[in-house]
Amino acid sequence: MSREGVTPQSEDFSAWYNELVIKAQLVDRGPVRGTMVIRPYGYRVWELLQADLDRRIKDAGHDNAVFPLLIPESYLKREAEHVEGFSPELAVVTIAGGKELEERLIIRPTSETVIGEYMAKWIDSHRDLPLLLNQWANVVRWEMRPRMFLRTTEFLWQEGHTAHIDEADAMRETMWALDAYTSVARDLCAIPVVPGEKTPGERFAGAVRTYTIEGMMRDGRALQSGTSHYLGTNFAKAFEIQYQDEESKLQLAHTTSWGLSTRMIGAVIMTHGDDKGLVLPPRLAPYQVVVVPIGRKEQGEQAAAEARKLGAAIKMMGIRVHVDDNRPQLSPGFKFNEWEMRGVPVRIEFGMRDLENGVATVVRRLPTEEGQGKEQIPLEKVPELLPGILAEFQSFLLARAETFRDEHTAQVDDFEAFRTQVDTGWATAFHCGRPECEDEIKADTAATPRVIPADAPEETGACVKCGQPSAYGKRVIFGKAY
Repeated sequence: MSREGVTPQSEDFSAWYNELVIKAQLVDRGPVRGTMVIRPYGYRVWELLQADLDRRIKDAGHDNAVFPLLIPESYLKREAEHVEGFSPELAVVTIAGGKELEERLIIRPTSETVIGEYMAKWIDSHRDLPLLLNQWANVVRWEMRPRMFLRTTEFLWQEGHTAHIDEADAMRETMWALDAYTSVARDLCAIPVVPGEKTPGERFAGAVRTYTIEGMMRDGRALQSGTSHYLGTNFAKAFEIQYQDEESKLQLAHTTSWGLSTRMIGAVIMTHGDDKGLVLPPRLAPYQVVVVPIGRKEQGEQAAAEARKLGAAIKMMGIRVHVDDNRPQLSPGFKFNEWEMRGVPVRIEFGMRDLENGVATVVRRLPTEEGQGKEQIPLEKVPELLPGILAEFQSFLLARAETFRDEHTAQVDDFEAFRTQVDTGWATAFHCGRPECEDEIKADTAATPRVIPADAPEETGACVKCGQPSAYGKRVIFGKAY
């Protein structure tokens, strides 16, 4: 790893991010433009996130399945709005086995169409509903302006697909997924996302209603971090997803889809990172604690032996720990900088003098609100104190991000104030709901309506841009977005 740091956020946030994902050993650039190789350290973050979300999905009664990567083009064309919405991003296979195909194949950008085809085969009666499916997969969307984790041509995600008897049951599912994503973001990633509904102009192609969780990054921009869609009967009509009701009459099923991707890793990086590198929430960190013994030759070997004992005791507490004891050619300062760059929440360091005094120095990746950053702790007490230290750090990161978001969000009622506000954060404003007005706002400021917050108070007023009556009965969050 290079000794060089990263470009300061205040100087160039985009450069900071692009450099950090490489230097922190999360990813490398793939051989095809816009693709990424997720390195072991980055993939471990994804595995931890995946395990937590997969548990929630299974606990709610969903079953995992796997559907084909290649989708006949005719499937997409059966839902006109869907294919139109994804058309610019599609990757298409036209030749296979050395011959031109009779029907072009789409590398899946999402799986509503192919899963809809099989829902129609598997559903006959109301007794077959609800059908609750989930898939962990990779998808391809041809990105014009790729950025690691945030917008890559190929990425990993989960996509839930469910079918229900009626709108009420499908909406309960849609909101369940939104709540699950909100909890994952807050509890695991320490990101205080705002859940709510998208405006019609921002809906998923083919959806009746789209819900989102929006997070604020440390440059004040918004990141859509997970979405849940009520699809009504649009895909049921296209794929004949029907069931016999209790009176033996054929009815169309109501379907949903919802997804969360490796983009969430990008959200973690940009919500918590600083000029020294990553700052990982303990619940999502591959290594929650790193032990760095200090010393050379014989003293170094003695310190390393004690570090391994300490590491074993920490592991017994259920903590993910790494003992950095096999790189004697590197200075302690280099190791400290490296683990700061890689975002490890807690570093423990000690040499022979510390051991003689029976203490270790515990260093948090960031000082907490109480001013704790670096402290000496009796060696025998370190394992039992670490769970509390990690829990405190997790809570601190969520509170810190929430404070930052609130300080960079302002209520505005005139367009000049709006224009100024979205340059550095979010604006909450009334909006008429007309797509042409959204387009004018975007052309003028590069800001878009990110979310109609679920918990915003009921209010009415005049649209911040055109002055027409507001359409949503509450203020909308606008911001520039990734």
